[in-house]
Amino acid sequence: MTPALPYLDLADPGFSTRSPEVLAARDRGWCAQTPYGLAVLRYREVGKILRDRRFRQGSHNWPEIVGIKGRFADFWRHSVIGQEGEAHGRMRALAVPALSKEYVLSLAPVFLEAARELCAQLRKTDHAEFQSAFSDPFTGKVIAALLALEEDEWPGAARDASELGLAMGITARQYEDRCNAACERLFDLAERLVGRVRSGRDRDSYVARMVAEFDRNGDCSHEELLNTIVISIFGGVDTTRALLGLGLSLFIENPAQWRALRRDAGLIPAAVEEFIRARPTTTWATREATEDVEMNGTVIQRGTVLHLLVHSSARDPEICDDPRFDITKPRKRHFGFGGGAHHCIGHFVARTDLAAALTALRETFETVSYDGEPEWMPDSGNTGAIRLPIRYEVAR
Repeated sequence: MTPALPYLDLADPGFSTRSPEVLAARDRGWCAQTPYGLAVLRYREVGKILRDRRFRQGSHNWPEIVGIKGRFADFWRHSVIGQEGEAHGRMRALAVPALSKEYVLSLAPVFLEAARELCAQLRKTDHAEFQSAFSDPFTGKVIAALLALEEDEWPGAARDASELGLAMGITARQYEDRCNAACERLFDLAERLVGRVRSGRDRDSYVARMVAEFDRNGDCSHEELLNTIVISIFGGVDTTRALLGLGLSLFIENPAQWRALRRDAGLIPAAVEEFIRARPTTTWATREATEDVEMNGTVIQRGTVLHLLVHSSARDPEICDDPRFDITKPRKRHFGFGGGAHHCIGHFVARTDLAAALTALRETFETVSYDGEPEWMPDSGNTGAIRLPIRYEVAR
């Protein structure tokens, strides 16, 4: 590894993957050294690595990197994210058919109804803490629709999924006990949900569809089935919850873009994608070299972990001539949902429920601004708002 590479301290809680230091490192070259391996900064190289079979999914060892042990670490290593080859294919075969485009679109009216119900409450005032007033309950209601949860069950499931999200940040170690306890509860919930399907009380949910795939294929173990349900709950809640707050903050800081969205609902799909380019919740996708690989004169040694930075690659001047947040501008595809064999299973769910949320919010807020200082998780690893106080004018 050449010592001439720039260094980025991704482990520093004050560091941002959107910082001037990252942009300066990208100007110098395609990668940089970090405490966690290499950061890949440019669009072309990120795309190549995601397609190259000499790199496996790299975040299987995230618990070891951040120093956490226990139930969450075991779950993560054995999840569809942590597996490769045949095991990965078996588990993915449970979830992908169960989340068909037709099935997800059938739930879109339910997602929109949930968003509008929450916005009806927002209309009763002119200020709120957005995460607790909208993001948390909306993502809980989405996962309830997917899993056919009872009304009193989804708050706990949503809370536990958000707790797991703490394990994916660079400060994960301080939350180890909370993450392990939440993981245990989610596995208990998954067991109960499978029991409902087996007893005939659930025939239509995402879990029912996964159990049908499980019975049809017969390749996965019961533990793999439960694991896939838990990773689906985790991803379904944490991604949407975080992106809603991150996205709204972008509109607050760019009010002309909110006015554009208010004028044209057709911009909603573009807005969802621009959220991920401009303020990704998963700030990097991860791969690990399974053999020595030479790229652009740098030898990437076997076992090296590479962190493919989403914002840096999406704003690479080679493919993006204007780095500002702009939902009206055509953009190249981003890598916020990864790519290749490990492309995010739930990407269409996330896009669909985020679109429903934006539909309701643009109907509700004429203008929106901060009402105090937001509180954010570190801007490396997985990020999002802890608190997002807002003030707004209600649309008439």
